[in-house]
Amino acid sequence: MASAVANSSTHPPRLGVLLAFASVYLCWGANFTAMSIGVRLLPPTILAGARMLLGAIIMLSFCALRRKQLLHSGRVMAQLGVLGLLLLFGGNIGLVWSEKYLASGLAALIVAVIPLYVAVIETFVPGGEQLRGRGVAGVALGVVALVALLWPSFHAAVETHHGGRPMQIIAALVVLLGALSWSAGSVLFRHMRLPVDPLVAAGWEMLAAGLCNLMVATLAWQWPQAIWNERSIGAVGYMVCFGSLLGFSCYIWLIHHVPVAKVATYAYVNPVVAVILGAAVLGEHLQPTEYVGMVAVIGAVALVNSSQMKSGRPAAEIETGLVEHEA
Repeated sequence: MASAVANSSTHPPRLGVLLAFASVYLCWGANFTAMSIGVRLLPPTILAGARMLLGAIIMLSFCALRRKQLLHSGRVMAQLGVLGLLLLFGGNIGLVWSEKYLASGLAALIVAVIPLYVAVIETFVPGGEQLRGRGVAGVALGVVALVALLWPSFHAAVETHHGGRPMQIIAALVVLLGALSWSAGSVLFRHMRLPVDPLVAAGWEMLAAGLCNLMVATLAWQWPQAIWNERSIGAVGYMVCFGSLLGFSCYIWLIHHVPVAKVATYAYVNPVVAVILGAAVLGEHLQPTEYVGMVAVIGAVALVNSSQMKSGRPAAEIETGLVEHEA
């Protein structure tokens, strides 16, 4: 896909490209801030479920109006459902829950390890892509980055037996497990090579994840805990309109008009945007070692995304071609 994009004879307007990049960077970066606001008022399953279900309805309706093929064979539809559960349920609900205990910027930085996960998983998949030296160095730097990010919470948990720090460690581990689910689903999606339009696939995957979240919320009877007001509705509305729809649509447009190595920069710009917005909007502040971790994780992702696989393909092509960001 990268070669097709790079060699495309179409030349999109420069302003359009800049606006699309700004949308992906800002919409997905601010998604972590909206998530942090929403999870203070809504149970994570309801927040994530409402966002996914509404996004799915709008996305599939748009695709129907554009006369895209919505329905496929039972096998393909089942595969889309499985991908939705891996990517948008398993890969997202832990992140949403974690922001009850983690700063949104810190959560975004932990999630940024997804490209590293993908690169490692690919090396163990039969016929998968094998990283070269720069990519291996990026993965090693990513491990150092995680230690730097988690060290303040771990140190505080050892020093004290009360307060929220132990929950921060648990929340960080949950985010890492969710990122692993997302990464596994992403690699699976790539190797399935489903004959489905990306927007249609996203719509069905969001529908599967949304229904699963709301089913869990109903079985656990979490609805009475939900506080619906202008802030919670605004958080859901932002996540649907800007996180799922505008951000993703701009992302899809970019990978059809811009080399994927450039599009893949979202993976290390979004966390920085999340940290800045977390400080400006929510009053969050990272510890000094966490800032070191931020620089290290961005460098690690940049190394992996810019590295060449043994097949000669850029790792950025592998990671960006996996369809949608974690937020």
